[in-house]
Amino acid sequence: MIDIFQFEFMRNALLAGLLVSFICGVMGTLAVANRMVFLSGGIAHAAYGGIGLAFLLRWPYLLGTFGFSLLAAIVMAAASMNIKHRADAVIGAVWAVGMAMGIVFIDLSPGYPADLMSYLFGSILAVPQSDLWVMAAAALVMTAVVLLYYSDFLALSYDEEFARIRRVPVKRLYYLLVCLLALAVVLTIRVVGLILVIALLTIPPFIAEKFTRSLLQMMGWSCVLSAAFTLIGLIAAFYLNLTAGACIILAAGTGFFISLAAERVFTRSPAQDPESAHS
Repeated sequence: MIDIFQFEFMRNALLAGLLVSFICGVMGTLAVANRMVFLSGGIAHAAYGGIGLAFLLRWPYLLGTFGFSLLAAIVMAAASMNIKHRADAVIGAVWAVGMAMGIVFIDLSPGYPADLMSYLFGSILAVPQSDLWVMAAAALVMTAVVLLYYSDFLALSYDEEFARIRRVPVKRLYYLLVCLLALAVVLTIRVVGLILVIALLTIPPFIAEKFTRSLLQMMGWSCVLSAAFTLIGLIAAFYLNLTAGACIILAAGTGFFISLAAERVFTRSPAQDPESAHS
């Protein structure tokens, strides 16, 4: 198994996967705890407009995609904060318009059309070393921000009213969280693609939530689970000649269903157990 990492592209893929696992473990936990999964999916799909814009204007991928995603994320956050009863409709509209704009931008781009598959399903095996430095810097920034505002994020995640009583700047903190999610989404797209990004952001935290008792523990175990799923997916993709992003998500999906089964077995009370009822 170690032999596969003698290739530079596999080492880069592993490093990219581990960095994204850390980012998704931290930010995915906050997204799940704050019930922002649908909003995260909206950001991911709206980011396609940024991908198209980057191709059209010949901008660096990360710069163009993050700028567009950040704008879309702010619009969605404003809808979630100010018109909660219609927030899902606004998010859905931005989601669809972002993807449509991306397709139009790519159609207008000169030269050969972009490889859409690499952005829909990820291109972790083609991640350049320069992107690894960007991911590492982004991971450090996110970690610093989350640690700095950890107590406020904790209050916001579990009781918004309590957070207001503690004089936590809920609105500003919410916008900050959405901006960090936009950055996490943009970095994750490179690894698993925009169609699958929501799975890597939500499945590990969902599993970790069942077996942890604090937000910090949930973040830690989410990072570990994401890294494990990434490693399993990369190995499977290499030996079976399959798309790495899809293999990573299938590994995560398998872990998801195993966790559901484990939860059902270990939380079954004696009164619910058919065998114990007859004994």
